[in-house]
Amino acid sequence: MKQPLIKNYDELPMFINAATLAQLFGVSRASAYELMSEKDFPSFRIGK
Repeated sequence: MKQPLIKNYDELPMFINAATLAQLFGVSRASAYELMSEKDFPSFRIGK
């Protein structure tokens, strides 16, 4: 069994990319991108 990447909220980085989000939630990267595109998901875009 894999050990969790992050053990509590205090260890979370300020910015999380799709690959890290997928690892944290135990889902595929495609599912992470789908989740990030939801209207109520707390995110903002940097750059274009």
